[in-house]
Amino acid sequence: MLAPTQSPATPFQLGASDLENLLALVRAGTLAGAGERLGVDPSTVFRTLQRIERGLGQALFTRSRSGYQALELAQTLAGHAEQLESALESARSAAQQRPERVSGTVRITTTDTILHGLVAPALLALQGQHPLLQFELHAGNDLASLTRRDTDIAVRATRRPPAHLVGRQVGPIRMALYAARQGPVQQLADVHADHDWVAPDDALPEHPSVVWRKRHFPKAVARYRVGSILTVMELVALGLGVGVLPVFLAQQHPGLVALTGALEECETGLWLLTHPESRHLRRVATVYSHLAHTLVLE
Repeated sequence: MLAPTQSPATPFQLGASDLENLLALVRAGTLAGAGERLGVDPSTVFRTLQRIERGLGQALFTRSRSGYQALELAQTLAGHAEQLESALESARSAAQQRPERVSGTVRITTTDTILHGLVAPALLALQGQHPLLQFELHAGNDLASLTRRDTDIAVRATRRPPAHLVGRQVGPIRMALYAARQGPVQQLADVHADHDWVAPDDALPEHPSVVWRKRHFPKAVARYRVGSILTVMELVALGLGVGVLPVFLAQQHPGLVALTGALEECETGLWLLTHPESRHLRRVATVYSHLAHTLVLE
């Protein structure tokens, strides 16, 4: 009697969910972060990674206390995963398109300064072009909401945008020292160590304006500390003290006079950011493209 024929073991094949798991871990760098992005427990991410590495016969990440660092193959696979992700999002967007105009809600997070000085004026034109669009505008000083996917687009002043977001730099944000136009201070020489200052409070301890003041006026103490740059501007215009402000905002205020030119040490970049997962959605892409072409910094 002949022995039964044994079929060869089925070779391991990567699936779309495997690539999604790898991409999440490459982007997050930790099991917890990848699990949050995927909506699963970290243990599920770990088991999936173990299965993939066993199937491929090699490690994809180096492990350390700080997290998971992608090796060359993992980076290559992540690139393919991003292409698959992009194609899927494009397909979803195409399925949502109808002959009528773009519709839906777009959630934007930024700071109050950028919202009032740049974003809100830029959105004005979209009312006529896309009347079915709606907007949720959040003003805050962190990117937590964008990380949690509670928002679609972020407009931020930063020197280092988060690595897990994609976008472009709109231009440089320049800052200068200002005083009230009708006040006694009309030039930098009038500003002494004991002069009153208006500055951000402890919510913005590393703000470029705070760092600059402490470096060039180390004995100066801010008499008025407030929670936003927009409030700094209004108090300076009232004559309560001098303060460092974004040029794009302050130059529009009739009650302010510049005491300096642009302060090189305070310069940051204005970034327009979004998620790789949502940038191809029609409503998001429409608003993102409009902001990219409309936001202007002099």
